[in-house]
Amino acid sequence: MDFTNLLLAWFRDNQRELPWKEYNDPYPVWVSEIILQQTRVQQGEMYFNRFLEAFPTIGHLAEAPEDQVLKTWQGLGYYSRARNMHKTAKKVMREYGGSFPKDVSLLEKLDGIGPYTAAAVGSFAFGLTVAALDGNGYRILARYFGIDLPIDSSEAKKTISGLARSLLPREDSASFNQALMDFGSLVCTPHPVCGICPMARTCRAYIEGLTDVIPVKKEKSPARIRYFHYLDIEDGNATFIRQRKGNDIWKGLYEFPLIETSSPAGYPELIKTEAFNKMLNIKSCILINIYRSKPHKLSHQTIYPVFYRIRSGNNGLLLQMEYLKIDRQDLPRHAVSRLTEKYMDFFHNFAGL
Repeated sequence: MDFTNLLLAWFRDNQRELPWKEYNDPYPVWVSEIILQQTRVQQGEMYFNRFLEAFPTIGHLAEAPEDQVLKTWQGLGYYSRARNMHKTAKKVMREYGGSFPKDVSLLEKLDGIGPYTAAAVGSFAFGLTVAALDGNGYRILARYFGIDLPIDSSEAKKTISGLARSLLPREDSASFNQALMDFGSLVCTPHPVCGICPMARTCRAYIEGLTDVIPVKKEKSPARIRYFHYLDIEDGNATFIRQRKGNDIWKGLYEFPLIETSSPAGYPELIKTEAFNKMLNIKSCILINIYRSKPHKLSHQTIYPVFYRIRSGNNGLLLQMEYLKIDRQDLPRHAVSRLTEKYMDFFHNFAGL
């Protein structure tokens, strides 16, 4: 148990002060864990407080319209997290009387809750003797014990999970799990600070000079490249938006009319497309401005976005039937992607939306 004793001794003196650590109620614990799945801690703190202010209980979240949930989440990305939280809140209210089940296997059956999140809620909120392993935990244990299996492989996960269970103090799983997270964020980072590590002398990766090799990672597949052309259409004081459907990115968020092309295209090429001509009569269009945003990188794809601000008084049938015509001043009331939000901010500051 040398590893456990060293880790907990470090944790007693160096643990981070974070707002969600003040709670042992499963609802705020769950909210914090979902937010932190794909979010830096500094940004997560702001959204954690904002989310609890908007939805102080799981009942408030369950009763809220999805649009409000997505608007509150706006800027965090990976919006499926917010939609799954909304589904889970409704399910907990409907099937569990508003209280999370005190069983890891039942927690895992809720939308958006995988093995790690279920273990974290079980450990932090209910004191269950379970190991909650996120990326920090896998990285630390792989280095310390010199596990050179690809970290995302099922074999590595099984090996490291078994190690974690054997190292877990039965009387205080929460401190052990939280210590792994803090230690992985402050010391055993992707680029570790081995000079201040209390475990360096017994760490296999450090002893063998492999801290930049372990954890072993599989080669990533190349990111999908997409070209998005947004049409911000002026019709008096109004513009047009539509809510994204299907299983693509940003489901449930609002956006301007979108034309996606398979390769880069400029405005002269765009106006020749069937999609453009179904929405607008090119003879009545006046191009006001073009805003080329930086490439927008997501986990498995990179989007090259261009926003065209167009004045038009003769709109096509597709635009009238499939898009919502709203006053331009009402745009900020709708949940949009961070990409669209940046465009709106740009024109609000420099050109006036």
